Amino acid sequence: MRAHDEIRSGGAHVPALRRAVAILDHISASCDAPTLSGLARALGLPKSTAHGLVQAMEELGLLVRAADGTLRTGPHPLRWAGDFLARTDLVSVFRQSIAEARRFERFTVTMTVLDGGEVVYIACSDANRPLDVAFRIGMRLPAPFTATGKALLAARPDGALEALFGQGFPAPLTRYSVASLSDLRRELVETRQRGFSIDDGQIREGLFCLGATVGDHTGQAVAALALSLTRSEATPDMIATLGDALVEAAADLSCRLGGG
Repeated sequence: MRAHDEIRSGGAHVPALRRAVAILDHISASCDAPTLSGLARALGLPKSTAHGLVQAMEELGLLVRAADGTLRTGPHPLRWAGDFLARTDLVSVFRQSIAEARRFERFTVTMTVLDGGEVVYIACSDANRPLDVAFRIGMRLPAPFTATGKALLAARPDGALEALFGQGFPAPLTRYSVASLSDLRRELVETRQRGFSIDDGQIREGLFCLGATVGDHTGQAVAALALSLTRSEATPDMIATLGDALVEAAADLSCRLGGG
């Protein structure tokens, strides 16, 4: 369902709130910051309605308008995001576990959750050296290209892949990004056999990532960890050693969440 269809389906149930949320969703998901006219067009809103909502959202710090008239999300939602993350067991357990795992000090470790066909970054422990890539809390990337996404997708039934990507596969981020659903299926078979996933330059050339799932008390994969290193460091022995260590770290997180 498209964003403007969602707005219309809301009927009389707090339509202004629904429209404000749709505006935030659209702006945060857009690659390019939209203008007011483009926003109104995309959401099927009268320009006067969009103008009134955007003006109020600017006053509340929900949106910021740049000098060229384009819109982006403002600082106020960070208060809500920070509260959510502070109260989320996944994040607090991640911080505690990674802090204790001294073997990962040289590497960037991230945690994501799956949201449709994308992963959302909810925690990050940066390496004590530059990696030429910045993982930001709240950042979203296509799941088929990321190590965490591949790990989470490998834990789901094949029918789920068709539901997520049967109508369209995400555009590649690099020349190494997996190109189709059939290619992804083959990668996921290898992931299950290996025990951890691999992203070899699929989100950034020169970046090599390993991924493993984190389960909750029911055994369901609710998140995934990724460990990032440079491609030059990713020797076969290093991949095997770090892959096993990451699987152990993910299992430790699962135990802390009540998993077996």
